[in-house]
Order: sequence, then C-alpha cells, then structure tokens
Amino acid sequence: QVQLVESGGGLVQLGGSLRLSCAASGFTFSNYVLNWYRQAPGKERELVAQSTTFGSTSYVDSVKGRLTISRDNAKNTMYLQMNSLKTEDTAIYYCNAKRWLDSMSSAIWGQGTQVTVSS
Repeated sequence: QVQLVESGGGLVQLGGSLRLSCAASGFTFSNYVLNWYRQAPGKERELVAQSTTFGSTSYVDSVKGRLTISRDNAKNTMYLQMNSLKTEDTAIYYCNAKRWLDSMSSAIWGQGTQVTVSS
C-alpha cells in the first residue's frame, strides 16, 4: 500500500521557523514529482512548492525566499523548511507525490498537518 506520512506541524510565533517532513513507503520515491500544498479555511487548495524528479524546484511567489522544498531519495523523505513565517502561512499542509505523466486523480496524498502562526 502506497502511503505518505506527514509530521512537524504545530504552533509557531510570527517570524519563527518550522520544518515539515513527509515519509513515503510502498513506491519508488525517486520517480515521482513531489509537491507541498496548503489549504486555509474558506480558500482553495494551493500548490506552494514543487520538486521535480531531476531536482529543480519552484514556488508560489508568496513563499519565495522563505519556504524551501527538498528531497532525500535514499531516505524516501521530503521536507518543507519554513522560515520567517507569516500569519498568512496558517493552513493545513499536505504533501503530494505524482508520476510525471499521471493525472492528479492518481496522486498520492498525505493526511495533512496543521501549521498555525500566532501573532
């Protein structure tokens, strides 16, 4: 059974840092595009960071310079390092893995982890 398990969410102060982890099992991690999504109450789910199979990364403009996606294929684990956190970063964060040519309906999703930035 393919699975993604997230950890590292919690409550942090404005301007603080947090690192989310997402451990994969049951599939070949290196063959997948990796993504971090987030969803705040009443808003659409938003793609915030992506890591391709060949190592390039991309980010939504609102998190550039503050959030960093990384992957460790040997450990089957992906990370989201979050620095200089703002209240607008408060959301449920979901890790996601998808083969390059597959549709989104076949993507693997984590259960989500809550990140709350206090002020």
